Amino acid sequence: MKKVEVTLGALLKKNNITMNELALKSDVRRAAISELISGKRENINFRHIERIADALNITDIRDIITIVEK
Repeated sequence: MKKVEVTLGALLKKNNITMNELALKSDVRRAAISELISGKRENINFRHIERIADALNITDIRDIITIVEK
């Protein structure tokens, strides 16, 4: 079985940025970012992913979302 995984926590570390900073740069609520990182969010808002990608200068969605075997 496959599962969609958000790799945002690793991206924050790689870019040396906090959730609060990302929230301000992307105009996505900190709570939503936290839920994406922790895996608590069941639905992914693609507009949020677009804003996060823009804030982190990411051009490939696979840097944020991946599919893994469960």
